[in-house]
Amino acid sequence: MKKSKSLYIFLIVLLFLCFSRAQDKQTTILEEVVVSSDSLSAIQRDSSLILPVSATTRQQLEQYSPADLIQAVNRIPGVYMLSGGMNVNRITIRGIGARTPYGSNKVRAYLDGIPVTNGMGETAIEIYDPESIAQIEVIEGPKATSYGTSLGGALLLRSTVPSESYLRNSLTVGSYGLLKNTTNATYAGKQLSVNFNHEHLETDGYRENSTYRRNAALLNLSYRIDKKNTLDLLFNQINYNARIPSSISQTAMEEDPKQAASNWLEAKGYKNSKSTLAGLSYTHRFTPGLQNTTRIFYTYTDHYEPRPFNILTGFTNGYGIRSTFRQDFSFRNEKAILRLGTEVYKDIYNWQTIENLYEENDGRGSLEGEQLSDNKEYRNQLHLFTSLTLPLATGLKAQVGLNANFTSYNFIDHYNTGENNTSASRRFDPILAPSLNIDYLPEENMRFFANISRGFSFPGTEETLTPEGVINPDLGPEKGMHYEIGFKLGLLHNHLRLSGAAYLMEVSNLLVAQRVGEDQYIGRNAGKTEHKGLEFTAEYHIPAARNLAVIPFVNTSVNDHRFVRFIDGDNDYSGNSLTGVPDNKTNAGIRIIHRNGLFFYTNYRHIGKIPLTDASTVRSKAYDVINVKAGYKKEILKKFVFEASAGINNITDKTYAPSVLINAVGFGNTEPRFYYPGLPRNFYGGIHLRYLL
Repeated sequence: MKKSKSLYIFLIVLLFLCFSRAQDKQTTILEEVVVSSDSLSAIQRDSSLILPVSATTRQQLEQYSPADLIQAVNRIPGVYMLSGGMNVNRITIRGIGARTPYGSNKVRAYLDGIPVTNGMGETAIEIYDPESIAQIEVIEGPKATSYGTSLGGALLLRSTVPSESYLRNSLTVGSYGLLKNTTNATYAGKQLSVNFNHEHLETDGYRENSTYRRNAALLNLSYRIDKKNTLDLLFNQINYNARIPSSISQTAMEEDPKQAASNWLEAKGYKNSKSTLAGLSYTHRFTPGLQNTTRIFYTYTDHYEPRPFNILTGFTNGYGIRSTFRQDFSFRNEKAILRLGTEVYKDIYNWQTIENLYEENDGRGSLEGEQLSDNKEYRNQLHLFTSLTLPLATGLKAQVGLNANFTSYNFIDHYNTGENNTSASRRFDPILAPSLNIDYLPEENMRFFANISRGFSFPGTEETLTPEGVINPDLGPEKGMHYEIGFKLGLLHNHLRLSGAAYLMEVSNLLVAQRVGEDQYIGRNAGKTEHKGLEFTAEYHIPAARNLAVIPFVNTSVNDHRFVRFIDGDNDYSGNSLTGVPDNKTNAGIRIIHRNGLFFYTNYRHIGKIPLTDASTVRSKAYDVINVKAGYKKEILKKFVFEASAGINNITDKTYAPSVLINAVGFGNTEPRFYYPGLPRNFYGGIHLRYLL
């Protein structure tokens, strides 16, 4: 009943706003001095979509701790990033990805146009330095055919593009041993631009066994050879060591949320990871209307992860090419755009598991025992994509797109021999994913849009394995249809900016992770889900004074995600709420910026209850968190820019769980470990110096 009322209110407000649009031109408002803006026009578009897209801008990232990328991403309606620690995060978009036990595997991510999602479909955006990111564009749903048409959508990360030359250093310290130092050097010339960013981050963590250390370096170089040719180089190196406290039970969280899971604490579980990304891009403009951008790239990841049930070690070599042609031409005396492209990605994953003898190591943590497995995986993906954008009438555009996917796995067992050898290969049937986007601008600051698209998500190689280690030939990809309508409005001389969307997604062949042991899962297709939701955003630039910008904002998402058909053995969960995603989410806050350099940000976040079991018998508690940040920024001697800031997170000191583990099972009569406790009230402060060259 409450959700029906919310829908009615939403529609009434929309009709009222559309009606009131005609009155705006008669309204007289004092001239606003905009110190800064998050308007759509300020967002650099990478997605090639004609539709509006959600984005976290550089300015929004700066409203939070420079050590925290997750809070800024969680500001986007329809997107929820569960955070169980610095390296244990899972992103869900409109309910897609909610049932993945660990990590994010139903969205694709790109850094400056180069894929950073591995061959298993896993993405870890939390390892990137927020101070090196200029923008995160979030495509909700499979509507961007040029970016893989995953059911969850795509994340397009964009690093800083230098507009001036400078040296910058940022030092941040905070609660629980937080220390972060970032050094940034840029050069912006007529032909050459260079951006180099180095980060060191460390924290002792709030919970037991939760220390974290990270060092990262990012180099971006762009050289404009001439008017027709541009060469770009990207290099990114990230090394981190993260202790893992894991999830705990409700009783443990109520008694002492600082404690780690006993088995992970005794094993001193951790993950040590080294990753490298190198890419070279070449853009050639054949004519004023025709150009091609081709990127070749290489990735390397090396990890070592002692866990209570075994020790996982391995490394991955990946490489690929992505090439896109764009042709602009005239249609109905207006510009039309044709895009054609391909993306090829291959990686080779070598991994072994080793017995963990931590229980026999006199409290010193993990100890290697006998080898348990030795495997190699070859994972291949080919995407062919095209889109055509046509102006149909004044203010009306249509975009049709198509993505064709070809995926195969080859699994080699180097450990077992004879009948026990589990080597196998799997080539999935090709999948075609079409998309139709409609965009209508009846006048400036008024926009309506709609989308119909098809998407899919492949199982990872581990999900395709049965408990006996044999590839399951019957396991297939999830497939779904996505429907969306929405609007963007600029009212009161564009001081009030509103946007909203309603969506429906139907997913069949749902991939679920079935637990077969302690923190061990296999995948299977188990039914069908329906994802319905409403998203709304409002931002008002109050014309307070010529030297002051006061900008309150609010965004909210309400959803109803359910199993349409889901039978697990003797249990029928059809009709139950989808596990792992909150039923509602709201962000609200205010930005106050004065021309003398003072600024103040506050953010309120509400997360609704999350179903934790397929039977919907256990739900997490809803929670509210308030964060504040204030500071001062001033130019000194025309060359130096000085900034000092400080912030408080969780100002009301709430005990809450920002991440959960669904369908947790208690082994040996123990209580299920559903919860990852969040940080209590914590503080941070920093100094930033920039010298203009």
